[in-house]
Amino acid sequence: MTINRRTILAAAPAVALTAGAPAMAQQASTAAPQASGAGQAPGFYRYKVGDIEVTAIHDGFASRPLEGFVRNAELGDVQKAMQERFLPTETLPIPFTTLVLRSGGRTTLIDTGNGDMAPPTAGRWMANFRAAGFDPANVDTVVISHFHGDHINGMRTKDGNAVFPKAEVMVPSAEWAFWMSDERMSQAPEAMRGAFQGVRRVFAPIAKDVKQYEAGREVVPGVTAVAAPGHTPGHTAFAIQSGNGRLMVMSDTTNHPALFVRNPDWSAVFDMNADEARATRRRMLEMAASERMQVSFYHAPFPATGHIAKSGSSYEFVPVQWSVAL
Repeated sequence: MTINRRTILAAAPAVALTAGAPAMAQQASTAAPQASGAGQAPGFYRYKVGDIEVTAIHDGFASRPLEGFVRNAELGDVQKAMQERFLPTETLPIPFTTLVLRSGGRTTLIDTGNGDMAPPTAGRWMANFRAAGFDPANVDTVVISHFHGDHINGMRTKDGNAVFPKAEVMVPSAEWAFWMSDERMSQAPEAMRGAFQGVRRVFAPIAKDVKQYEAGREVVPGVTAVAAPGHTPGHTAFAIQSGNGRLMVMSDTTNHPALFVRNPDWSAVFDMNADEARATRRRMLEMAASERMQVSFYHAPFPATGHIAKSGSSYEFVPVQWSVAL
């Protein structure tokens, strides 16, 4: 992936926020009392992919001003897309949903949420995780898709304690090479330094034990890493297969589907390489649609899973029908 000064500068302010910049950390102090999810039932949803049990864990949402969020579209066009989906036209509510996989007596996480670095409307992950019957002390493996803060901050508390003390941690090698590079950090604009520091806060204490994986590798049984660059240098999706069941974990291939599934050529402010992110998005959406493969998104409305339908030169996200049965 080509990451140059222009792409870094364009993404720097947004990446700083996703990495748990001081402003977001300050907001987190008000989030803790709300983390029980008061006002709603616990946010978890189970479904099966063959013999693998998947549990979606909701971590709440963050609101982002709509102006400037899509870098290559007029605000009026973005507002129209929001209005057509009965969403607010001034701010974008961005949901967060991670996955827990149970197979062969082992528990695997795909990403970890915001942790206690969350904005006030997020930080629900641990309460929902425990409500689903899980214990962080019993997590066997944590697989990370990329190093933005809303995906990694759940690994470590603000006080520096490991949340999953027994877990093996697996990360994309390209992400590690970029974000853990002292040279990259020294060359980064000031607005992006916090992102590099946030990555080090999470990973430096366990650096010698972190396992790096390459695209195409089966990271745990039934889960294969799929290269999906553009959003970040080593951004990774995951193909889950068990028996006749298949699920494509899209990670941040799109942000909110109301904008970026219907308009796959739009570029979110968080995408570090917009051209590559658009190409990845088109490729992944086309594959999911043509193969009628179930997908999960990190930033779709909960439970963040469904299918992709082709619609002319665009696509539509079709959520699953909620079921009480596995």
